Amino acid sequence: MLIAIATDDAANLGILSSRIHVVWSLRAGGWLGVGNDPRYSKSRCFDPFPFPEANNIQKQKIRVIAEELDAHRKRVLAEHPHLTLTGLYNVLEMLRAGIKPDALDERDRKIFDDGLVLIMKELHDKLDVAVAEAYGWLADLSDDEILARLVALNKQRSEEEKRGQVRWLRPDYQIPRFAKGVDKQAAKEEGAQVAAELIAVVEQKPTFPSGAVEQTAAVFAALAAASGTLDAKGLAAQFKRTKTTEKKVGEVLASLARLGYVTSEDGKTFALRRVA
Repeated sequence: MLIAIATDDAANLGILSSRIHVVWSLRAGGWLGVGNDPRYSKSRCFDPFPFPEANNIQKQKIRVIAEELDAHRKRVLAEHPHLTLTGLYNVLEMLRAGIKPDALDERDRKIFDDGLVLIMKELHDKLDVAVAEAYGWLADLSDDEILARLVALNKQRSEEEKRGQVRWLRPDYQIPRFAKGVDKQAAKEEGAQVAAELIAVVEQKPTFPSGAVEQTAAVFAALAAASGTLDAKGLAAQFKRTKTTEKKVGEVLASLARLGYVTSEDGKTFALRRVA
């Protein structure tokens, strides 16, 4: 399936091509086919995704790298008809997995050489650093840390939009069409950030974290360490208890399930969704 994103701003191309968006999309998206391949869904991967509030310098840095990456891919594809984007990125993932170029088979080594995959990797690495800087984050965060921060940022944006503050991606197009009554309708309008109603997460046994990012990370950690499924009561028992702990855990689990980060067969017990 094909998703077309109508924007002429290379900063958006760079952000959507970054590791941060890939990590989000693999967890939030669906799975399809015999190979259980990841499926990019606009309503789950794009609409709720909180873009960074980047300044002009940060946006320009991302644009330059994204345009260089786009030009590099187009150039090698035009020069070598046997190359495909899928082939290039399959070899790139091999390199990221630690496979050395000399260990590639003959076909993949030809893709590596003709596609100048090392240059593509360097550009992606630079892009990941630039996008992380736009969020104000370190570039070496783990996947779960990235997800925890994005979940918390989505919650923050949703609450801001209920008060009428929307960060439009295409303001010249979107504001005239969708900005009226945004204080009440922001969560429903086509152009606004989708409200995911993400609730703060659980505290670990020493103390319940006070920040949304830390709380989300604690839930991910608890589910990742679990040997099986857990319900809200079982998760809450791992943390310092208050009168509202179990209720908060239940709300968090429900929110994370709606975004596809956790799975549940009965709606009561949950497990961390594993990337295939």
